[in-house]
This record gives sequence, C-alpha cells and structure tokens, in this order.
Amino acid sequence: MSVTDPLTDYDIFDRDYVLDPFPVQEAIRESGCPIAHTERWGGSWLPTRYEDVVALAQEYETFTSRQILVTAPPPQQAEGAYAGVAAPPISSDPPEHHWHRRLILPFFAPQAVAKYEEGTRDLCNQLIDRFVESGEGDAAADYAQQIPVRVIATMLGVPTDLSDTFTGWVRGVLEAGLTDPKIRLESRMKILDYFKEQIEDRKANPRENDLITTLLNSEVDGQKVPEEYVHGVCNLMLVAGVDTTWSAIGASLWHLAQHPEHRRQLRENPDLWPMAIEELLRAYAPVTMARLVDHDVEFQGCPMKAGDRVLMAFPAANRDPRQFENPDEVILDREHNRHVAFGAGIHRCAGSNLARLELRVALQTWLARIPEFELVDPESVTWAGGQVRGPRICKVRF
Repeated sequence: MSVTDPLTDYDIFDRDYVLDPFPVQEAIRESGCPIAHTERWGGSWLPTRYEDVVALAQEYETFTSRQILVTAPPPQQAEGAYAGVAAPPISSDPPEHHWHRRLILPFFAPQAVAKYEEGTRDLCNQLIDRFVESGEGDAAADYAQQIPVRVIATMLGVPTDLSDTFTGWVRGVLEAGLTDPKIRLESRMKILDYFKEQIEDRKANPRENDLITTLLNSEVDGQKVPEEYVHGVCNLMLVAGVDTTWSAIGASLWHLAQHPEHRRQLRENPDLWPMAIEELLRAYAPVTMARLVDHDVEFQGCPMKAGDRVLMAFPAANRDPRQFENPDEVILDREHNRHVAFGAGIHRCAGSNLARLELRVALQTWLARIPEFELVDPESVTWAGGQVRGPRICKVRF
C-alpha cells in the first residue's frame, strides 16, 4: 500500500524512501508537527529535527534502549538460551550501561585503533588489485562491503576468511530480517552460536591481547563479568560494526563518483581530510536507531505511550537547516559540524574512532589508485535502508 501522508503513514521500507529519504524527512520537519507517526511495521514515531533527536537521546530514562532495532524483535522465547544476550552497551541503560561501556572503550581509543591503519590500507589495496585492471568495479560490493568485516574479525581474533559468511549473517539481521522475523532469528542464532563457540574456545585456550579473552577475564566490583555480556559485545561488534561502516564508505564513494570537484579538492588539499570525513558522515549518516518509551509521556505535543517505538533518525537530524547551513549540500570544508552520525548522549557510538579510520583509509586508498571514476549507470545503484542505509550495488568505471 502506497504512502499518502508521510506525517501519519510513513514507511521506512518504501522503495522511494530508501533511495532518497531526505525529501520525506524535510516535509515532516517543516510541517506543523515535526514528529510523524505511523502504524506500519508495528508502529513508530519519527522525530526529524536536530534538537528533538538530541533531546530524545539524552532522556534515556524515558526513551530506553531495551530494543534498538527499527522493527519489533523475534519473541524472546524463540531465542531460547540466548534470550538474554543483547548488544551492550548500545542496548543497555544505566546503571549497567556505565560499566558495559567503560570496559570496551579502551579497545576503541584513538591510539588503540591506530594499529589497524596499516593493515586496513593493505587490505584496501588488495581489494583494488582484484578489479583495477578491468577498468570497472563495484565500489559497494567489491570494496566497501569487504573492509569493515575483515577489520572487525581481526579485532575479535576470528578468521577473516569467514568474512562472506559474517556479512551474510549481518545482512540477515539488518536487511531482510527487519521485515522477515524468521530470517532475522535464523541469522541472529547463527551469530550467537558462532560466538558461543569462540567464547568456549577462549575459556579452554586463553589468548594474549585477545579482546574476547580480555573481556572474559574482566571484573566489575570484584566479580567476573557475566558471560552474557561478553557474548553480547561480540554480537554488537559484528552487527553494529560492519554494515554501518561499509554503508558510510559506499555512500561516500557514490558521492565522489559524481563530484569530480570534490575529488580534486581532496587531492589538492590533503589537510582537508579530517573535515571532509566529518562532512561525509553528516551528509550520509547511515544509522537510524530505535528507543522504547518507558512510560506514557507527551513530547513536543505528541502523546507517546509506554512501549511505543521512537526512531532516532540521525540522518534527518543531520539535514536540519536550523543546525546546518545549506544542509543538503556537501561542503567538505564545513567548519561548524556537530553532526550526530554516531548518535548522541550516553549511547553515542563507542566505535566511532575505528569507523572514522576505516572510512578515511578506504577513501584515501581508492583515490590514490583510482583518482578519476564515475557511475556506470546511476539508475542501477541499489540501496538498503530501514536500520542502516547505504548502497549495495554501486558499479563504477575508471
């Protein structure tokens, strides 16, 4: 059924919305009520203004992180022994959230992720080697989608040659699974089964400088952390650390394929890279997270009920003209850029330093090897959307 009024009936899985959600988000934002509502996909609210999205993110006692996917999850009983395994810290609320986040932050500090730069650059060059001589390649499938999964596998100490398998599982959770609970449950169970085996292996054969081993040996208030927490972190790193970053890389290459002036700007001004990365993240923020309303509340005139789902549309917030001048224009040297591509509040993405590194290295390596390129056919580019928006097929010639 087609959407007739986005204020009361938006559909985040509508083909046109996935291809280009910004006109719909703008229409909602500039209406008399900038928070839309729909009954589709179990019902949800959609705030579109920067200040509203940030306020919701900061009011974690009212807008909880018990469920963060944009559609309802499979019944807990269907997950059996894994029903208690979530994705901490993004799926937890205080007081547990504090130690959930504190334990993983050292792994994602700038100096900690810097050691992955050389390996990531080598990986990017190897990927380009596979297709550069042909004069044509898929910037999404052949390149962007191959990078984060291998970096995350390296961090977790699991085989990188299973990257295609991991990718299939992640897409099962965050793409097809969002509208098909059976696929989501099957994919989730495969991820959790795999990491259960990895945890058992580390318990029997501890490894030095291994993230899983380190977390298993961590203590909070003199007690070993629950195994469910370690299991959940592994789940988080794969599901939240792969699709999100490859979508940002793919969308950035899609943009650069159509803007030779930006490619030239980056070549001629290498000091521009830090600002350019932030601007590409702002313009093509891939992630929408959900919150569950804890108790009946009125927010900006909207009567939200306990259990309602609120979609934290970070991409919409990043296009708010009240916060960003000329928000729909990519300005690589934009000076005032407090974007929320990584979220806001206490649940802001803990892996942002790693994501920035992967995005920068992927783009720098591509432009060094393939300085001039263009889309083969703009109409043939396909996108995924809903939870994470990014190109899935993006063929380019050079």
